[in-house]
Amino acid sequence: MEINEYIVEQLVDPTGLIQGERYEFRLYITLEEDDELYTEGGIGVRTIFAVDETGERVVVAHFFERETDAFIDFELDEDELLEVEKFCKQHYNSIE
Repeated sequence: MEINEYIVEQLVDPTGLIQGERYEFRLYITLEEDDELYTEGGIGVRTIFAVDETGERVVVAHFFERETDAFIDFELDEDELLEVEKFCKQHYNSIE
């Protein structure tokens, strides 16, 4: 899995119920053609990343089709999740 493009947006909680900050990442990835998740239109990982008093962590992460934005019911494996978390930790503060 190679992350070659991303969009990050800070989520706003108008109710004030959520502690800390939340960020939504859309990570656009490249997969090998023989990967079972490969599609010609591309694929991504949508992630909710939390930053609060307990630390920085991925709250939710799932695959989606780039062309249709449709959810793909396939879990990230442990290595992919660690890669996503590392990427989010490095880039969540890049919002201007």
